[in-house]
Amino acid sequence: MRTSTRIAIAVGVLLFLGVLAAAGWWYQTRQRAAAPTASVVTANVTSSADRGPGTLREALFIVAAATGRAEVLIKVPSIALETLLPPLVNPHGVRVVGLQGGTQIDAHALSGGPLFDVAGANTSLEGLQLKNCATSAILLRAPQFHLRGTAFESCDVGVDVAENARDILIEHNRFTGGRIGVRFAASTPNTVIAGNVFANQKDAGLWAVRAEPDARGTAITVRDNHFDEDRSGIVAANTAILIERNEFANNPEGAIHLLGAGAIVRSNHVGGGPGMGIIAENASEALIEDNELDHLAAYGIMVRGSANVLLRGNRVHNCGYGLAFVLGDQRRPSTAQENTIIEPQFNGIDVIGDSPILRHNQVLQPRAFALHVVDFTQPDGTKVASRPFLENNNFRAESTAVAAGEARAAVHQP
Repeated sequence: MRTSTRIAIAVGVLLFLGVLAAAGWWYQTRQRAAAPTASVVTANVTSSADRGPGTLREALFIVAAATGRAEVLIKVPSIALETLLPPLVNPHGVRVVGLQGGTQIDAHALSGGPLFDVAGANTSLEGLQLKNCATSAILLRAPQFHLRGTAFESCDVGVDVAENARDILIEHNRFTGGRIGVRFAASTPNTVIAGNVFANQKDAGLWAVRAEPDARGTAITVRDNHFDEDRSGIVAANTAILIERNEFANNPEGAIHLLGAGAIVRSNHVGGGPGMGIIAENASEALIEDNELDHLAAYGIMVRGSANVLLRGNRVHNCGYGLAFVLGDQRRPSTAQENTIIEPQFNGIDVIGDSPILRHNQVLQPRAFALHVVDFTQPDGTKVASRPFLENNNFRAESTAVAAGEARAAVHQP
């Protein structure tokens, strides 16, 4: 075969292969263009009934089966449930939205389970009014949850957060007339509770209690909320928690009750009410600083049975009493530093069977004693001495007392 013929055959083969490659590229491009793009599955709620087409129940089944992100748009003003709803389980995320002004969901006929069981990640609820829940309005047992613009009324627990939850934002909601607004089972990573109102809760606005210290160490952030007339505003035990810039008013037992380790309480305002302001009971390593407490019938801040608690830069005025230190750990004393107490109805600082470090504090115009120090006599007759360490405090000598009689103390104000 001549050389020119062989060259012609080779060129022809190359051209044929090029045409095949171009055809393959064109086919794949057309296939990609024709493939459907991912879209949000929307289920509209148009019926107020408990079950059937257009109901909330039907919508939750639709979004559970979706292969991508889904949303439930509630277009009715109220829903009266008769039986428990299916869980929200779509792993791609579900958004449930009520009408502007809030869709009311009444759960008074339900028993034995939550109104919403959030078992899928990346779920958000907004614009709802959840009422009359015998257990929890929302049980949260998945990560990445957002709750906004929702009202809770007369529910045992508003939001019940399980130990495996994380990445939570609960903002601008209202919790009224229930037992507990938000309850945590553990320190929950990347969690913020902000801008909410908690009112008239029978036990507490926020409850974060564990039997044992939580080793995870990631603080729940609670900021810029209002706690009004709850029995206790916040109860936190053995959970890492940061409580800052909140308003507390008229809490019968106390605004903030701390137990165990892991709490920071900073820049809050506590005003009015028959109870105490901040109570650190059997607490350790807590920081309580830059808070203002006024017009409380009892103590502004009480530290009882605690160790290494630091009270710094707090301002207490027009309360029954200022600060109290009771039966603390004398090997790990608590400290009060740079606090100002103005016009307590009785004593400025009480020390009872404790030996705290008191530095650079001011007690101004007390009606009884600036500093009152007494031993504590236990039921078996054993006495626990009070020996506070005092350094550069502004206490008037005539208003400082070391009590005599049954409770004696062996210290004096220099």
